[in-house]
Amino acid sequence: MHEVALKHVGYSYGTSQVLQDITFTAAAGDFICLLGPSGCGKSTLLRLLAGLGSPTSGSITLDGKPVSGPGLDRGVVFQDYSLFPWMTAGQNVVLALEQAFPGKKKSEYRETAAGYLELVGLPDAGDKLPGQLSGGMRQRAAIARAFAVNSPVLLMDEPFGALDAITRARIQDLLLQLWQQKEGERKTVFFVTHDVEEAILLANRIVVLGLNPGSIKGVFEVDLPRPRIRQELYLKESFLVLRDRLVSVLHENILSELDGGQTVRSAGEGI
Repeated sequence: MHEVALKHVGYSYGTSQVLQDITFTAAAGDFICLLGPSGCGKSTLLRLLAGLGSPTSGSITLDGKPVSGPGLDRGVVFQDYSLFPWMTAGQNVVLALEQAFPGKKKSEYRETAAGYLELVGLPDAGDKLPGQLSGGMRQRAAIARAFAVNSPVLLMDEPFGALDAITRARIQDLLLQLWQQKEGERKTVFFVTHDVEEAILLANRIVVLGLNPGSIKGVFEVDLPRPRIRQELYLKESFLVLRDRLVSVLHENILSELDGGQTVRSAGEGI
């Protein structure tokens, strides 16, 4: 099991309320996309899930146990890759393995690291420093590190935001391939994005957050079969309907803020 439950989670920074009354549960193996405009608290919520901060109200639990700090049960992939620049790609993965699985032989760590780098399409990058790799290659190395540690929960904070469109599409497909490999052993994934189409492509469920303070405006099931073929997906009526609905919810929320915080229709109305 790796069920994550958030109950009435709130977070304040000084006198500013960033998140308010966030309540939902991610079942084991769920792929959850946190979708919303910039400033709605998506990254803050992910940091709370990672244990890099504590809610000022409510609770977050993993399999019924409170999340009280960082842990190896949660892997994190940041937008800026977070690779140590003085270590090679292989050494970055090895370091994570040493923390997660102490006591093994160095050769085992190196073999495992090489295997995961090959899995993400980097068989020859193990001896290269991050500065010698492209942005897409660095991100793949970060994904290899997260999957090598084999944390049951994977937290990803807009990891593809700085990539070009072609590289982004390739790594999206790679992430889905890795996540889908063993259905009974799938990681529970929280993926922060502001891209509606990316959310639909990846997620089982999409949690839409609104602004000021960040709160849930709707939770949407993505009832599209897997594996999802990008070229076919965009032609499906169900995809187009969901995309338009999500865009509408986001647009309504932004307009509400511009109009002085007027109440908008519930995001779930009519779904």
